[in-house]
Amino acid sequence: MVRWILAATAALMLTTGMAAAQQGPLRIELDEGVIEPLPYALPTFVDEGAGSLASQITRVIADDLSGTGLFREIPEAAHIQRFGSFDTPVSYADWQAINAQALINGSVGMSGGKVVVKFRLHDVYGNTQLGDGQQLAASPQSWRRLAHKVADVIYARITGESGYFDSRVVYVSETGPKDQRQKRLAIMDYDGENVNYLTDSSTIVLAPRFSPQGDRILYTTFETGFPRIKMMSVGNAAGKLLPEVPGTMTFSPRFSPDGGSIVYSLEQNGNTDLYRMSVSGGSVERLTNSPAIETAPSYSPDGSQIVFESDRSGTQQIYVMSASGGEPVRISNGDGRYGTPVWSPRGDLIAFTKQSGGRFFIGVMRTDGSEERDLTASYLDEGPTWAPNGRVLMFTRESPGAAGGAKMFTVDITGRNLKAVAGVGGASDPTWGPLLP
Repeated sequence: MVRWILAATAALMLTTGMAAAQQGPLRIELDEGVIEPLPYALPTFVDEGAGSLASQITRVIADDLSGTGLFREIPEAAHIQRFGSFDTPVSYADWQAINAQALINGSVGMSGGKVVVKFRLHDVYGNTQLGDGQQLAASPQSWRRLAHKVADVIYARITGESGYFDSRVVYVSETGPKDQRQKRLAIMDYDGENVNYLTDSSTIVLAPRFSPQGDRILYTTFETGFPRIKMMSVGNAAGKLLPEVPGTMTFSPRFSPDGGSIVYSLEQNGNTDLYRMSVSGGSVERLTNSPAIETAPSYSPDGSQIVFESDRSGTQQIYVMSASGGEPVRISNGDGRYGTPVWSPRGDLIAFTKQSGGRFFIGVMRTDGSEERDLTASYLDEGPTWAPNGRVLMFTRESPGAAGGAKMFTVDITGRNLKAVAGVGGASDPTWGPLLP
């Protein structure tokens, strides 16, 4: 049995609700992948002049929380108490009667042309409000972001960890049959909403990667006929090709944690090694020197190390080396071939794709290769990317057959709560960006 203790500071802790003597940190037990989600109540926020936005914002908050698999919403039809205003006193006995352990009440209004959300979180069995109530505001066009921000605050108060709902994902949108697939870069909210296209489908695009600040994207383009790295500004979709070394192909780029440099693969005369350059161009530094194919680099959060894939041992495996180069250490030791390693933003795990026994797996391991765990398995799963808080992975799943296609899925690091990202159609190569400011 694995016990995952989710606890905030003492002022923000929820009780288990079993009895006063048992009050303490909220504990969610994972027993062979089975978890009992926390029951919570979320009455539709009171409309204070915002019209339908009150109910729409409430539903997005509920979708965010329930979508984690850690929370279970109690249907509004079961609620006993009704809120006529934001300041209606809470009748905790009414919420205890339906076994709600957490209660969220709020209101949505308009002020100065902005949507204003006020909300409070309550520990039902502790008969108390957790922390001060909060108020957030945004333009009417950004109401979904406002809802995500509210959900992030609630998630953080209950779990003691940062949320991930107010974030975006850049990916490759795919349309058409498999033998004539059209691809273009797209960006969306983490839940598949607000899709915007950043390129057209006139050329092949691969492996987009966010900058640490979320304002730029690196990707591989074939617009010159050969793979080249291009950097794009998210704000205006303007892009530029990075400096080229004659006679080479460049691909698989990734920003450093400070956003100041880029690590990438460069192929020359049939040999592929890892290189680094400044974002502004200039000198190129070679990091590996091997006859093997070395690609898919990813920095540790502190920028001191790089994890990458290489076939220097004869098969595709995962290695870690100093960010300045040097002799790498192999960390993958299971059966099969390993690739697309990505360092967790928390620094504790490395996610990867594994191919073994005719199937593909998304898995995680410690940074020394220990405690390897497979989280998914299918005909073709590949290319994991981390949520900003390091608790959820998004990846590509390809279905077989002529009519099959690529879709994006998410799974948490326990292997639970596997689900497709709704509403985006064919999609691959996702990369999760940071929390938005």
